[in-house]
Amino acid sequence: MQFVNFEKGCAPEGLTIAEVDAPVLTDDKVLLQVHAFGVNRADTLQRQGHYPPPPGESEILGLEVAGEVIEVGATVSEWKVGDKVFGLVAGGGYAQQVAVNPHHLMRVPENMAYSTAAGLAEVFLTAFQCLRLISNVKPAERVLIHGGASGVGLAATQLCHYWGVESAVTASSQEKLAQCKQNGANLLINYKDKNFAEEIKASWPEGVNMVLDMVGGDYLNRNLQILKRDGIVVYLAMLAGRYADNLDMALMLGKRARIQGTTLRNRTDEYKSALISDFSTTCLPAFTSGELSVNIDTVYAIDDVAKSHARLEGNDTQGKIIVEW
Repeated sequence: MQFVNFEKGCAPEGLTIAEVDAPVLTDDKVLLQVHAFGVNRADTLQRQGHYPPPPGESEILGLEVAGEVIEVGATVSEWKVGDKVFGLVAGGGYAQQVAVNPHHLMRVPENMAYSTAAGLAEVFLTAFQCLRLISNVKPAERVLIHGGASGVGLAATQLCHYWGVESAVTASSQEKLAQCKQNGANLLINYKDKNFAEEIKASWPEGVNMVLDMVGGDYLNRNLQILKRDGIVVYLAMLAGRYADNLDMALMLGKRARIQGTTLRNRTDEYKSALISDFSTTCLPAFTSGELSVNIDTVYAIDDVAKSHARLEGNDTQGKIIVEW
């Protein structure tokens, strides 16, 4: 089969199409013919040499795929050959075939293209995990979402709207903020022009119940400033660098605040299975009804895979970047 190869530490232009043996199917997995895969920051970090796959997982890039089941392991009963599915892999997604845990797959919603389904799992499951499992946000509560026009940011904004949770978002342009508004955001903040903490205080003096942050850096203490007592700040990434503010301990203690980091890729198979089952029951039907949707920025052909990484690294996206075979 063909796959996307790379040398650790290479630039996006170093991504090349090569050949490798197809995966050998085990009794407890299903084999997919991959039609499209999503591009994530974890992929660019792995290419740069900063984010190796979990032990025992494929060294091939790629965390989410959409495709067709072409072979089923002997102990698998959930899926059959010909099923159209999408879901998570811990590695190996940038290939024409991939072996997947059957509990990490979902059925492609009716009338949804593979190129759209390939951008659903990672962002919506990440947002769902943060909002529901970790923070347990409830209707009428308020959430601040940084990186509002990112894939995860837009998914989180949609889920908030779907559940009756008010959301404030930060983004770098009016165009990006307009997209956030289309996805259900209530309060729009251009972080290049405004101090988000001051804007939150002016509009929502009582603060927010939860902050979803993928930036870090000098956001930490400002996040705490606008957090309600007993609120939580959830960190997904560190776009502003590995180290953050000098933590204001008095502010954190006074708010009885929680600060939590989370990832999805290195979670256990059992955790991912439970997360996907919960999401499938509570949210997946909304993609058929149109209440939830996948924001796709661009779909690239496989020969342009380097462009997908360059776009993501340039923070030049509004929604998901997808690559098709």
